[in-house]
Amino acid sequence: MSIVEVKNISKSFKGVPLFENANAAFAKGKIHGIVGPNGSGKSVLFKLICGFLKPDSGTIVIDSEYRTENVDFPKGFGIVIDRPGYLANKTGFENLKRLAAIQNLIGETEIKEAMETVGLKADASQKVKNYSLGMKQKLALAQAIMEKQEVLILDEPFNALDSESVQNIRQLLLKFKENGKTIIMTSHNSEDIDLLCDQVYQINNQKLESKLIPST
Repeated sequence: MSIVEVKNISKSFKGVPLFENANAAFAKGKIHGIVGPNGSGKSVLFKLICGFLKPDSGTIVIDSEYRTENVDFPKGFGIVIDRPGYLANKTGFENLKRLAAIQNLIGETEIKEAMETVGLKADASQKVKNYSLGMKQKLALAQAIMEKQEVLILDEPFNALDSESVQNIRQLLLKFKENGKTIIMTSHNSEDIDLLCDQVYQINNQKLESKLIPST
């Protein structure tokens, strides 16, 4: 069963053609990798999937379980694409609490749990303006998982993380897969892709080409 299907999409972005009749399917409960050089369209693809951009032609099909009438962004999706614009003079917890209030699906307990899961101290008084790049990345990851989202769209989730944090987040994503969550991710580190992904698409000549995964 596919959560997301990309059907014959074409898309130019800022005058640059990125996709031409590209196709892909992302199955439920798997980790899918998207690889390609800088500027090949990985982030644009994710924005198309999330409804932030529209294809010039073709369609993005989202399983009905994750669609809400008159809303482009699929419900139950957690994302790390562009780092969110957090309030610099608020703590990480205060920022996430404000964001959680939009849908009002969770309370403080779930926010704190998500922060601790990614390696942030929920009760720290440190303001986001004083966060390192790695801490900001962890905050973005906490936001993506705090509402128990079933589908995660993660653009370079390991950016700026130290080696210990990379290992922790890798294990977290594998645990999510064991629990039936679906993950679509990018990484410039081939080791992340090789260790985590069940399926990999490579952007090549404006197409999404399925790569063989070596058997282990």
